[in-house]
Amino acid sequence: MIEMRLAEVAAVTGGRLHRATGDEPVTGAEFDSRKVGPGGLFLALPGERADGHDFAAAAVAAGASAVLAGREVDAPAVIAPPAEDSFAGTDLGDADPDGSGAAVLTALGRLARHSVTHLPDLQVVGVTGSSGKTSTKDLIAAVLRPLGETVAPPGSFNNELGHPWTALRADAATRHLVLELSARGPGHIARLCRIAPPRIGVVLNVGSAHVGEFGSPEAIAQAKGELVEALPAAGRGGVAVLNLDDPRVAAMASRTAARVVGYGTGGAVQAADVRLEAGRAAFRLVTPAGEAPVALQLVGEHHVGNALAAAAVALELGGTPEGIAAALSAAGAASRWRMEVTDRADGVTVVNDAYNANPESMTAALRALAAIGGGTRRTWAVLGPMAELGDTAPAAHAQVADVVRELGVDRFVAVGTDLYGTEQAADRDAAVALLADQVRAGDVVLVKASRSAGLDRLAAALLEQELIRQ
Repeated sequence: MIEMRLAEVAAVTGGRLHRATGDEPVTGAEFDSRKVGPGGLFLALPGERADGHDFAAAAVAAGASAVLAGREVDAPAVIAPPAEDSFAGTDLGDADPDGSGAAVLTALGRLARHSVTHLPDLQVVGVTGSSGKTSTKDLIAAVLRPLGETVAPPGSFNNELGHPWTALRADAATRHLVLELSARGPGHIARLCRIAPPRIGVVLNVGSAHVGEFGSPEAIAQAKGELVEALPAAGRGGVAVLNLDDPRVAAMASRTAARVVGYGTGGAVQAADVRLEAGRAAFRLVTPAGEAPVALQLVGEHHVGNALAAAAVALELGGTPEGIAAALSAAGAASRWRMEVTDRADGVTVVNDAYNANPESMTAALRALAAIGGGTRRTWAVLGPMAELGDTAPAAHAQVADVVRELGVDRFVAVGTDLYGTEQAADRDAAVALLADQVRAGDVVLVKASRSAGLDRLAAALLEQELIRQ
């Protein structure tokens, strides 16, 4: 972030000074009291297990300049005013009964906007979509780093805390700020765009993830399109990067004043001669500036589209086809539990994709499983429930079960749900025991579910297992 004094932080956030002179230097913001250091502004946020307000004095004693708090604390602080809307703090839930956390998040957003808008050379890129946001965000960061210092969030840090926290990592040396935007309802993406206004916006797809919250794919498309509506006009440098292979995304061209760059079939950026090698895609990157070969390290043909989106962004920011292709080919999985492929010493391959799940991402992961198996290795689909699908959940799980059968997956284990209709259903502990007993050398095991199902722990247990019988 830009360097400020605490009095400026108070002015920008609308807060008031508390036990402070206002001359304290502020050079960053941190919500983990163990990580805050000199010049740091400690964010006093409530959580399920602890309230950051209780750690305010300890954070300052450890070197923090001051605290951004929602109520008075025993330390130099800016006390944020009450939040003006219900969006801020929605992730805090019951942990924020007095609204102090929401107040801190609202103030944090104002601080981030102030910092970002005072970095005139910073190029802000926003990415949204029903699936693939995190992987694409990571690929965009990978292709932009050779072009200049780049900041991107770790994992899926994409909400009202992660978004401004990441934006505040950008300073005068940063050239690219890549942000992932999520939404749990209408207006959420628009609000995130006001915190860190993007010049380039990427929309990947509109699927059924969160349809239980939004009500319909059309409502999801309306929310995702808030990103392109927030972009500056073409004459002011705004660029909307749209997936032309998704009709709902392609239709967003009419909702933006930015210049539209399409990728995919018929787009300015395309993939030709796509082929799979052990589940990893290789293709020829075709752009208006030339062509170059790409061999992705990421597993799954669905990453071709993600790579094209990243290439389109890099081309807008000065990349060459050759440089972009080299960066794409070198990029590994940067975020955990997303098609994370590990080969055990006994020859078993574990694919941990247990961070999130919806019918579209399930289908992509299952196709990747089949590609890795290649018709010669036994394949396992260990699938947990897909969350936030509302009334569509039974049909969505049945659809995924059909894909498992169509692809000829050898073994299908449902964990924590009977919605898939498979005879082999189990809880997590039973599934671990089953896999320990029946998985053999050479097998490929996909573990996938929504994050709330906790199948990441099943995958971890599977990686620690040794085969009892060869």
